[in-house]
Amino acid sequence: MSEVKAKPPARIIATWAGDQRFDSGLPGRETFRTDGRRETGASPVDALLCALASCSGIDVADILAKRRTPVEAMSIEAVGQRATAVPPRVTEIVLAFKIRGAGIERVHAERAIELAVTKYCSVRDTLDPNMPITWTLDLEN
Repeated sequence: MSEVKAKPPARIIATWAGDQRFDSGLPGRETFRTDGRRETGASPVDALLCALASCSGIDVADILAKRRTPVEAMSIEAVGQRATAVPPRVTEIVLAFKIRGAGIERVHAERAIELAVTKYCSVRDTLDPNMPITWTLDLEN
């Protein structure tokens, strides 16, 4: 059995840009804006949903490519329900996958999503394991 090598620590720099805005990214690389007021960028919670959607999408694309049915197009809408308490944490998330690719069978796309969301996505594994994350699939061939 081969040993899995640990990945290096994740490191970003978030630079305050005034008000509730931060420009974040890898040191010395392009940044993206988060804005607590959602005026000039996504909110931090929006960014969390982006991270979950893109992380699971990467895994889905990789799994389907290994089956020799590569994804031609994919979009993922992530909707996070928020608590009414303070802080208004995310209490559940629904991921709506839209996937297009020649030869992709529904059963294999569903399995790829299930594996991504429950086993491979490190962002999902970082979140509260009791938080429900469900998904839907719209598949076009």
